[in-house]
Amino acid sequence: MTDPAAITAAILVIGDEILSGRTKDKNIGTIADYCTAVGIDLREVRIVPDEADKIVAAVNALRADHTYVFTTGGIGPTHDDITADCVAAAFGVSIDVDPRAKAMLLERHKPEDLNEARLRMARIPAGADLIANPISKAPGFRIGNVFVMAGVPAIMQAMLDAIGPTLETGARVLSETIEAGNLPEGQYAAGLSALAKAHAAVSIGSYPSMTQNGFANRIVVRGKDAAAVEAARSAVAALVTELRDGTAG
Repeated sequence: MTDPAAITAAILVIGDEILSGRTKDKNIGTIADYCTAVGIDLREVRIVPDEADKIVAAVNALRADHTYVFTTGGIGPTHDDITADCVAAAFGVSIDVDPRAKAMLLERHKPEDLNEARLRMARIPAGADLIANPISKAPGFRIGNVFVMAGVPAIMQAMLDAIGPTLETGARVLSETIEAGNLPEGQYAAGLSALAKAHAAVSIGSYPSMTQNGFANRIVVRGKDAAAVEAARSAVAALVTELRDGTAG
């Protein structure tokens, strides 16, 4: 169950190249790791194409449901980079070349080289705050609870580092892993389900993986209350031990 007081986030990844498989997304994991580390509950990830109506609808849906929305992609100089326009439309504000953003671009480009395409990267929705980009200078921006960042992983990381200190954070999620080894999931599924109901303050998940010796299962207990996490971990560990020893039931 989601804590109603939790600080939550969603990621909106924008770009046809992600959906086609041409570009492999690396930003979701980076943002997820960051959120987990600072106590922000990442609750949803969406990937949408470079289509204005889909971007606007996703921005509005996600910003209504979460404390923060992080978007990546679609703020470059080409015709299909439409994220800034779509975010402006979602908020019902105008968009134009922002003098602050233009000044940032001039730190990298000569005035005569700041053509129409490059100026697209200085178009910022009215009322937005800029997110610095120390790598290529073209800024991201924040408007309301939406942070608009680049799709290039190194630049996105730099922008995430810049906005990090401005974010409200919550209690960190604690995690405990119980190694179930080659114990089949089907053997402990019923017992694990009962433990999940008995320890409702935490989440309990089973995660199989393939190793050189076959399947290996791990059971992970996650929660924000240390005592609740430890109680659940102890119960899961006892279940695994009983099943391995053939003493359950």
